[in-house]
Amino acid sequence: MNQEFDIKQADGSFDFKGFFDRLLRSGPLFLISFLITFSIAYYFNIRKLPIYQMENLVAIKDDQNPFFTTTTSLTFNWGGTTDKVNTSVITLQSRSHNEKIVERLQFYLTYLRDGKFQLIDAYKQTPFLIRVDTTKAQVLNQQFKVVFKDSVNFNLSVSFEEGKNINLQNYTTKEKSSLFIDTDVFSKDYKLGESISTPFFSGTFIPNEEVISNPGTPYYFIFQDYDTTVKNYLNTKVTPESKGSSVLRLTVIGSNKAKLVDYLNTSIQILSEDMLERKNLYATKTIQFIDSSLAKKSAELNSVQDELNKFRNKSAVYDLATEGSELNSKLNALDLRKEAVNRELNYFITLQEYLTTRTDYRDVPAPSVAGISEGSIIAGVGKIVALAQERNKLQYSFKEGAPVFNDIDRQINAVKSVLLENIRSSRSLKADEINSINQDIGRYESEIRKLPKEQQDLLNIERRYNLSEGTYNLFLAKRSEAGLVKAANVSDVVIIDTAKDTGGGKIGPNTQLNYVMAGLLGLFIPLFIIFGMAFFDTKVEYVKDLAKITPIPLFGVIGKNHSGNILAVLSHPKSAIAEAFRSLRSSLQFLYKQHGVTGAKTVLFTSSVSGEGKTFCSINIASIFALSEKRTVIVDLDLRKPKVSGAFNMDNSIGVVNYLINEADLDTITQKTEVDYLDVIPSGPTPPNPSELLIGERMDEFMERLKERYDYIILDSPPIGLVSDAMEIIKYADATLYMVRHNRTRKNMLTFVNEKYKRGEIKHISIVLNEYVEKSGRGFGYGYGYGYGYGDGSYKSYGDGYHGPLGKKSLADRIKNIFKQT
Repeated sequence: MNQEFDIKQADGSFDFKGFFDRLLRSGPLFLISFLITFSIAYYFNIRKLPIYQMENLVAIKDDQNPFFTTTTSLTFNWGGTTDKVNTSVITLQSRSHNEKIVERLQFYLTYLRDGKFQLIDAYKQTPFLIRVDTTKAQVLNQQFKVVFKDSVNFNLSVSFEEGKNINLQNYTTKEKSSLFIDTDVFSKDYKLGESISTPFFSGTFIPNEEVISNPGTPYYFIFQDYDTTVKNYLNTKVTPESKGSSVLRLTVIGSNKAKLVDYLNTSIQILSEDMLERKNLYATKTIQFIDSSLAKKSAELNSVQDELNKFRNKSAVYDLATEGSELNSKLNALDLRKEAVNRELNYFITLQEYLTTRTDYRDVPAPSVAGISEGSIIAGVGKIVALAQERNKLQYSFKEGAPVFNDIDRQINAVKSVLLENIRSSRSLKADEINSINQDIGRYESEIRKLPKEQQDLLNIERRYNLSEGTYNLFLAKRSEAGLVKAANVSDVVIIDTAKDTGGGKIGPNTQLNYVMAGLLGLFIPLFIIFGMAFFDTKVEYVKDLAKITPIPLFGVIGKNHSGNILAVLSHPKSAIAEAFRSLRSSLQFLYKQHGVTGAKTVLFTSSVSGEGKTFCSINIASIFALSEKRTVIVDLDLRKPKVSGAFNMDNSIGVVNYLINEADLDTITQKTEVDYLDVIPSGPTPPNPSELLIGERMDEFMERLKERYDYIILDSPPIGLVSDAMEIIKYADATLYMVRHNRTRKNMLTFVNEKYKRGEIKHISIVLNEYVEKSGRGFGYGYGYGYGYGDGSYKSYGDGYHGPLGKKSLADRIKNIFKQT
């Protein structure tokens, strides 16, 4: 045979047309898929809690202290507004900041009430509030139930797993502990205002004046892990209103608007307090230092004053002479000047030691305390303190070693290097100034020694008194200045819009998105299923599949037998199935004529495996010939698994096997049917050697006797793909019809018969496609068979015949058929 054929190549290509045909006939499957996905989306949508978005608007300003002058060096503001804005954004999203909010609002305590489908957040919606005793441990993740009996009395209950440990946490120390519980239910009555102390809960219920209690209505509350609660509030969105703007918009989402409002407003309140505290840092530290210095100077001044009074009481000298007064005035001025220079020099020594031995520069002493007026020192100290504060704040948002810390450390080291150089230079100048002052003091003291002894003693005491008094007055002035600066400072946070529930703010759930997702899933799930079925389906489904996988011509198509009766032609002679077999009969007659077959004619039915319709087609094609008054016999040559006798309710105890082993003659094994002209020869008992019987001389004789007696001989043979029996009897057939069952026969099953056909071992073989159903939901041509010309694969419709009703399908069968058709 010249025709080439490659089975593997045919199987390897994806049938796009078949795939789209599946799509077109899978409308019900898509409908069911959409119904399921949209039902699920609706189920989730009605059970989802509403999601709200609340926001407030603040500005970060650079409000300078109105009392800040060039001579007031107690406060600094380095970095400008932009630096403050960046710091504020990071602060608002930091863990330490959110910890303060959670602690102030006690957000680790969640109030709940019954909703339509589940418990919902009842913050500020319960008739009670709980004043938690944070010094005692509270049980975690246990749901307490509160039911009011009247406006004052209520029942508190909680269920435990008996004999298990429960987890507790102290919200002051943040320490966790466990407690063994030997009871399953705790229930006790209390009153509002009554202090409650149990091993697992301590606190006081106070009335919420804004909510009236409804007796019998249950409310609930739960204590949550502190760290987990804080983590849940780290998603605050902080964005500038425009690029480079100092106006910040804080946005947070949640299911309880009152909770969101309190969170946002408290967040800004804490930020404002913290920024004001940092702004007052120098003033606060200066006041603390001056207060301690004032106490020392006050004691020193009192001591010198007592000494002066005692001296005057003992001696007759109360006042210095004119010369002594002049010397005293000059020495007092030098003493005060020396004290100031020493104070500056000591500050430089302290600052230098601080910078060289410390790594945390937030507590650098203020230059103003020592009266430092050098701009480079003041600026350097202010800059290094600001950078140290910023670095400390970033530790809550970044891990140590992050690039942002490296950048700040480089800036601090650069400022520190300049400061240390300035300190060395200033110390040298101050040391020279001290030497000059000491020389002047020494000159005047030599003149004092010329005065009388009592005048000298009085002058020394007054010098020490005046020095103490001057230093004390200086500290008093600085203390007043620092207090004035601190009192006049205002926060750099300006609230433009507070967070407020104005009735809107709902942003979810996004039910439309859920329905869109349902639509996409409803589309893609069946699409994926159909694609998978089309890609992995190896069964014969379309007529054109046969042209791809086998060179054997298609002879005819038989529709699905909806009646369920194997004797389809006899039970429904006007049905679509009957018309299909009439079409097949016409094709056979044309085939016989084309090949010059005269006299008795034989047709053999075989297949790849059992269950593809050999017996069904044998019986019904025989019935068609018999109804046309042609002497017809059906011979069951499937000696291993006979079925013909069962279809006619005949005895299979005697048949072909008995004839082949010479136990019976032809008349004995032939059985009549209710149909005139139609006889049946059963297979008989199952022999141990079917193949040997079929190749004997007795088989040749058997076929000759049948040709003498009948016009048409229908041979129902075993499957050619399973046993060799069919190959032994093909030689007796004028036409061999190879049965392929729609959506049952696998494509690779035809490999064996293809090879036999190409090698010429099987001749006059054609394919009949059985139980074919067109995927429009109807039977193929309403069940009509199509006669195909032998060899070229062309076909034409047999025509429109009449057929009787086959009964209406049940709803379950229709739904089942939807999935079969896909």
